[in-house]
Amino acid sequence: MEEEGALFNFLDWASGVVWGPVLLILLVGTGVYLTIRLGFLQFKTLPYALKLAFTPGKQENKSKGDISHYQALTTALAATIGTGNIAGVATAVFLGGPGAVFWMWITALFGMATKYAEAILAVKYRVTDKNGQMSGGPMYYLERGMNQKWLGVLFAIFGAVAAFGIGNMVQSNSVADVMDTTFSVPTWVTGLILTIGAGLVLLGGIKSIGRVTAFFVPIMAVFYVIGGLIIIIMNFNLVPAALGTIFTDAFTANAVGGGLLGTAIRFGVARGVFSNEAGLGSAPIAAAAARTDYPGRQALVSMTQVFIDTIVVCTITGVTIVMANQYSGDLDGADLTSSSFEVFLGDIGAYIVTLGLVFFAFSTIVGWSYYGEKCFGYLTGERAIPLYKVIFVGFVFYGAIEQLDIVWKFADVMNGLMAFPNLIGLLFLSGVVASETKKFLEVAKKERQQEREQPYTS
Repeated sequence: MEEEGALFNFLDWASGVVWGPVLLILLVGTGVYLTIRLGFLQFKTLPYALKLAFTPGKQENKSKGDISHYQALTTALAATIGTGNIAGVATAVFLGGPGAVFWMWITALFGMATKYAEAILAVKYRVTDKNGQMSGGPMYYLERGMNQKWLGVLFAIFGAVAAFGIGNMVQSNSVADVMDTTFSVPTWVTGLILTIGAGLVLLGGIKSIGRVTAFFVPIMAVFYVIGGLIIIIMNFNLVPAALGTIFTDAFTANAVGGGLLGTAIRFGVARGVFSNEAGLGSAPIAAAAARTDYPGRQALVSMTQVFIDTIVVCTITGVTIVMANQYSGDLDGADLTSSSFEVFLGDIGAYIVTLGLVFFAFSTIVGWSYYGEKCFGYLTGERAIPLYKVIFVGFVFYGAIEQLDIVWKFADVMNGLMAFPNLIGLLFLSGVVASETKKFLEVAKKERQQEREQPYTS
């Protein structure tokens, strides 16, 4: 027990160091730099990007890749819309105050440029493996774009290990715990169901994952979002005060100056990145598998993931928590979100959060399994991936039945370490991002012009 306590204390210290001011400044700073260099692209092109994401284009059937733009988006959303949207937002408000929500928004707005850059590089430097499938992500653009294979190896190691934590055991543990608390379902039963479900999906590879997430993600997101919107609409008189509290608290002396960065800024940025993963380098692994003719086209689609994850889903959670005004008590994480929903909807509110957490966590397991196997395949070759899948599925059950305080901290450290080599690559290759962007925007301009002229030429 003493050894476990010492290990936990060490990991707690390491997590504080990794997710300290240096990484948070680097994450936001990279987003700000890319936003300026790309001419505030995310603000100018968001409507067009959303159209690309949800409207299949003719080019998809003629382009190389394994899954559609939409499936690549939902795979990435499956991995990012998870406990961070329910428990992470609540923790940010609990520790950093309501102002943390504002800094989550700021992180997301600049993070859209980061996510765009990650995806454009992932597609540009992707490769076709021996099975004819696409492989890409930070490890490939660090090796092929920067000629720094050692950085690619570092990222792949961190990613392959992180998948077992943040993308596996902590998710199944959260689901098992909430099902036991809310519905008295034994943890081993929940673990067995999750394990079987994950195994069936993962055996089919990225095409199976893409089909499942394309169906699953909209249902789970809409289910939770509608519940939150009902609360906001029915209690709209509380919204102005809640938004006022968020904006006011974001600039209080403690929020801006407390500690080295300020509590609201620190926890808002950290939990915002934890939720949408902009800068961590995970989502571009899915983007690399998309059928697309230009890297910029898929990059715009990938960019919308941050908007949906943080600006839409996390905002609903954050505003509801502030409206309920229970964040000053002892409740934290998913319990705080559940209690806040329950204030307005009674037991139904608690059920919405519980089922939302179950769906979100399972989808994260499915999405992160693909990230982990691609990182592992980069390190060991394609032949070892089936073994990785078997071990990954086994740990889903283990996570559900064990106490994972140490695993949570270890996963947090690995997740943060992924960002360092990835951000180095993004900054070093920003010129490539700008060049590919200019190339695609010229093509997109011509396409939109042809669409406007089409009725007159037909």
